[in-house]
Amino acid sequence: MADAVITEFAGTRKGTVTRFYQYGQDGVRVLDTGKNLKRLYLFGPSADTMTERDTTVKEKILRRFIFDQNGMLEETFSFGQRPRTFRYENGGLQIAVREGGQYGAVGKTFTFDHNGIVETAWGRHGEIERVYIFEAGNDTITERAAGWYGPVSRTIVFEGIDASVFREPEAFLQFMVFTEQGKEDANAGLLNSAADTAHGGGSSPTRSRFAFTGKRHTPTDTVQDTGEKGEDTRIDIIPDGDKSVDETSSEEPRTKKSSEISYAERRSGRQS
Repeated sequence: MADAVITEFAGTRKGTVTRFYQYGQDGVRVLDTGKNLKRLYLFGPSADTMTERDTTVKEKILRRFIFDQNGMLEETFSFGQRPRTFRYENGGLQIAVREGGQYGAVGKTFTFDHNGIVETAWGRHGEIERVYIFEAGNDTITERAAGWYGPVSRTIVFEGIDASVFREPEAFLQFMVFTEQGKEDANAGLLNSAADTAHGGGSSPTRSRFAFTGKRHTPTDTVQDTGEKGEDTRIDIIPDGDKSVDETSSEEPRTKKSSEISYAERRSGRQS
């Protein structure tokens, strides 16, 4: 059986072709516009696993995706990257994504609607980051940013396979994995895979993969009824700030808590 061909456009179908996907029984080959292999995903014999392989050393596994009745676990073999879990909720009508294992905080959700699939950022009640719309004709998925009527960010056209195949939760997770985009993809139409990160490219490994790409509104962005800006709720993170004062070794100078510093000391410190 010939592999299905999936073509990805930046924006609408009138936009530039950014990637091709060859989808077959053994796995998925992700190609750039010059038909060069950029990512390789292989399905496990039991159909319960999918692995991302190094494109030059096929035996080298970069990531492993394990599917079960509860969802999917992503294991990463790149330094500094924590595992992600994808768990079905509400009878399979929603997928909650947790970073750092099954007990990690919810970073994203995917909610299945009769019109398509809604992806949110910043947890269960976060902002809509994008929607995936399964168009009439069963050969196109349109990705829109920020909502059902947002701008079209990608159009994915299917040949040799129906788009509706990926409406099922497990199949959608598979689709979401091999069509993942990095920031560089959105800005320049270039491929930025987890394999690139594993080889030293891509974004910093300390940056959460749940990062919302749009503007995140804070209380300081809105003017309240009083005409004044809301209280700034941002938190400054101090390295090793979780270390107790009582745990400070005798060789190190004891650091005072903020509450223990008097107004006079603060004023004196500013003047010095």
